[in-house]
Amino acid sequence: MPQDKTLYDFFTEDHRRIEVILNEAIRDRNKVDLDRYHEFRVGLLTHIKMEEKILFVAAQKANGGEPLPLQPKLRLDHGALTSLLVCPPSQDVINVIEYILEKHDILEEEEGGMYEACEKLTIHERQQILDELKNVTPVPVHPFNEAPYALDVAKRSVKRAGFDFDALTD
Repeated sequence: MPQDKTLYDFFTEDHRRIEVILNEAIRDRNKVDLDRYHEFRVGLLTHIKMEEKILFVAAQKANGGEPLPLQPKLRLDHGALTSLLVCPPSQDVINVIEYILEKHDILEEEEGGMYEACEKLTIHERQQILDELKNVTPVPVHPFNEAPYALDVAKRSVKRAGFDFDALTD
């Protein structure tokens, strides 16, 4: 990994990689490519793991132990996305995932966003953090939970993150 790579570059490149996989999985909206969707699930959950377990921890430590202002909102988004990934990829679930990812990625990528804040706080640990990120193992995923309660749980998690599942699917 080049020494001049930034955390911003690392994470935004991963966002684009995950988007490509999702778009390939849902190319035919009536028949989701479950192999590619599995790859998307693993990719997104692993990305969330890298943020939650490495990036946010390092930034909070560098911030005197205080969470960054966006951290609670991003954590709620991560919970909502994770709960949606438990459900089979119905059209509604996919639409909500796409919407949340779009809004979430803006909070991380925009000027003054989470990645810029983390970058500034951890500038002296950048290479160490990038090395840690490079060694993160993929998150194992379970089969979809087809039970109706799984979608109900996901809807509550989406609501806690400030989104309305039903409004997004109408």
